[in-house]
Amino acid sequence: MYREEQLKALLAGRRILIAGYGREGMSAERLIRRLVPGADCTVATQVEKGRWKDQEGQWHNDWPFDMVVKSPGIPTFHIPHSTFHLTSLTDLFLQVYGDLTIGVTGTKGKSTTASLIHHLLPGSILAGNIGIPLFDILDDIQEDSIVVAELSCHQLENIHRGPHVAVLLNLFQEHLDHYENYMGYKMAKMQIGLKQQAGDHFFYCTDNEELRLLVEELKSQRVEESKSHPYSINEISDEERLLLDACPLEGEHNRSNALVACRVASLVTRQPISTFSIPLSTFHGLRHRMEKVGVYQGVTWYDDSISTIPAAAIAAVRALGRVDTLILGGFDRGIDYTPLVDFLKENPIQNLVFVGQAGRRIYKELSTFNFQFSTFIEDDYTKIVPWCASVTPQGGVVLLSPAAASYDAFKNFEVRGDFFREQILKL
Repeated sequence: MYREEQLKALLAGRRILIAGYGREGMSAERLIRRLVPGADCTVATQVEKGRWKDQEGQWHNDWPFDMVVKSPGIPTFHIPHSTFHLTSLTDLFLQVYGDLTIGVTGTKGKSTTASLIHHLLPGSILAGNIGIPLFDILDDIQEDSIVVAELSCHQLENIHRGPHVAVLLNLFQEHLDHYENYMGYKMAKMQIGLKQQAGDHFFYCTDNEELRLLVEELKSQRVEESKSHPYSINEISDEERLLLDACPLEGEHNRSNALVACRVASLVTRQPISTFSIPLSTFHGLRHRMEKVGVYQGVTWYDDSISTIPAAAIAAVRALGRVDTLILGGFDRGIDYTPLVDFLKENPIQNLVFVGQAGRRIYKELSTFNFQFSTFIEDDYTKIVPWCASVTPQGGVVLLSPAAASYDAFKNFEVRGDFFREQILKL
């Protein structure tokens, strides 16, 4: 294992608690047991309000540990971390392999952008929030490796070293149930740039007002010797315009993601950006992200289940141009739906489905405006899909772009999207 001794030095001789036992927690335990045989390592399957539950189901209020390795799903404010070193799998990974890493984050677009950068850099290793724990790729890393890591806010909030190349795509209200306020969420994301070192590179999109203002506000906190690369889809060269014409992904937001992916690839390989025109043209996106399910009964169906915030739903409708039936809602995390309501007021869609508590809240806000649309308030997709098929005209478009999380009814957005597809195929 490349740099095994450096990683071992971070873990040896400590009493360790792994907080959270999902995919990352299990990966962390496997590595600790392997690198430090006989390590004093305990697993907490659950953490809440300053206490933790062991694998036997017993709750504990004491924290007799030197280090807590926090999994992404555990909110930091539930851990009283004043008496021990609080870290995470991502933090440990970046402390050892940060100089080999391209990190990608943002409220929306990070999976697509990370996957696209990986696609443009043959031989690179893709891992992180995309579903592959960073510790699971350690045996694949060599001296000349490039790791492309999709990083969530939860993975970034406790890091001590940022990736060599950092990409921050955008900031919108999200995950407010994990943070005390919106600024807490934004600052978690900003760690990707704030914790960089001399010689590192930070790409951020100035088209996103929230992000542009925050970067300006925190400019003095960045290491002076690191380089900033602001980018805008409205400020591109003729060469880049031709390049983006090759992008098969729909929507202005995806053109922006493709722009930064190509700029990063050009920086890393030191090749002209035009080099990536053909590789870009062969990238066809990810599942549940503006994915065309097919044409059934004369109606075109799109699965954008990844859409969990208003900005994502707005971008999807704009990208398609024509949407006759839109499915909105799910788990309500208290996000401000005013931008979506204002958008629908100015761009009315004939048929609207409202799902879950978030959907009901959107419906209530929309009902204050005096315009006509057909509505269906329903939580069961076995009923939603047939209703959409019955009201959508021949040649029309049905779009699932919920602008809400799925946790009230599904394990995650992938399961929601798969179930949506299954109901369509039953038509």
